[in-house]
Amino acid sequence: MTENRIEVNGMRVWAHHGCMEEEAVIGQEYRIDVTIWADLGPSAATDDLDKTVDYVDVYRIVKREMGVRSKLVEQVCDRIVKGLRAELPLAQRVEVKVTKFQPPIGGDCDHISVVMQG
Repeated sequence: MTENRIEVNGMRVWAHHGCMEEEAVIGQEYRIDVTIWADLGPSAATDDLDKTVDYVDVYRIVKREMGVRSKLVEQVCDRIVKGLRAELPLAQRVEVKVTKFQPPIGGDCDHISVVMQG
């Protein structure tokens, strides 16, 4: 596998994930970071968008999967990984990090993150 990668970081999406009913109603902002390992040689040599991973496609997949409500961030993260792998044929491996700010844990916590690869 190649060590070349594309990173799409800091995508922000408003979503309604969480186990508490208030989270389903109110929602909150999430941050998603994606790393995609791919052979970038052909696109670098030809300057051809069709020979690389299009950032627009990455965002579209992330936004679509974030729009499907889940109780667990783990399920959302897994759906994004699977969507990227299924729809981006040049992706050899992906890593997705979904960050939830101010989780309702009954204490002071800035954020939690779930990181998954596939």
